[in-house]
Amino acid sequence: MSPALLDARLVVRRDAFRLDIELRIAPGETVALLGPNGAGKTTALRALAGLTPLVDGHLTLDGRDLSDEPPERRPIGVVFQDYLLFPHLSARDNVAFGPRRHGMDRTSAHAVADRWLDRVGLAGYGRRKPRHLSGGQAQRVALARALAVDPVLLLLDEPLAALDARTRLETRGELRRHLAAHPGATLLVTHDPLDALVLADRLVIVEQGRVVQEGDAATITARPRTDYVARLVGLNLYRGRGSGNTVTIAGDFALTSTDSVEGDAFVAFPPAAVALHPSRPDGSPRNTWPAVLADVQHHGDSLRLRLDGPISVAADVTPAAAARLHLEPGRELWVAVKETETRAYPGDG
Repeated sequence: MSPALLDARLVVRRDAFRLDIELRIAPGETVALLGPNGAGKTTALRALAGLTPLVDGHLTLDGRDLSDEPPERRPIGVVFQDYLLFPHLSARDNVAFGPRRHGMDRTSAHAVADRWLDRVGLAGYGRRKPRHLSGGQAQRVALARALAVDPVLLLLDEPLAALDARTRLETRGELRRHLAAHPGATLLVTHDPLDALVLADRLVIVEQGRVVQEGDAATITARPRTDYVARLVGLNLYRGRGSGNTVTIAGDFALTSTDSVEGDAFVAFPPAAVALHPSRPDGSPRNTWPAVLADVQHHGDSLRLRLDGPISVAADVTPAAAARLHLEPGRELWVAVKETETRAYPGDG
């Protein structure tokens, strides 16, 4: 792995909340910072930008200590969730604003702005004011404005959240292309797992001001370590004690897996792996238990069920299966999950 371009430990206090996380990002790398509302994602971004002071830690960018530098002296570009374009300036002047602040003359700054507007596909939109731009166009102007100062670190705060679904899909692809060409470090703050999986090389998950898991998408989706991450990647997750191929979860309730694990352990399986039966299934499937249907919701082309019992479990079924089983809240069922569908792994580390 390349040496870190960004090396930071961000410690921030805000009333009773305390953020304390470490971030390292290599040149050309995009890292996504994910977490539930209130986890500290935006606080971390503001601390990096110099908008929120650190109470402890350090912030080094390309070997330069930025801990006490004011925002305007940091080689950082920011794209905020609402873009914050200057409403009285044209798209061209919005993009030229950064270079002008860095001492570039008007003609040169406009030349830089024109090049960036061309790169983001807005060559003919330079004279338009923000109110005459669509959401996707405004996002691209904001990105061009952030990149026009050649930032060592690019910060993106929910950059696609304000877009409708169709525009978001198109803009996500364009943004990925621009991030791939950015030689500096990029931090993407988002709550959307799809944005993170498409745009980022690595994921950092924060909860309650702490990093709870980090790694590439394959690692995190295969081995979630908190309930939030499990929901993010769509898995049922339980913590218990492992002994061989068995993980005891609550009381004497246990799940079996083809994986072997000892001591503190997680066991996980997808909702699609859950089979439902009106009565106890024949044969000897290892993971079977009685449950009561608590809730039914639409989930894409399937139905997502929540079942209560020895453990709470989410299950996905087709509408045809739901009709066949006469599913409605309060219905008593039997749950079965094959050993081969479960993953067990150590709970420490």
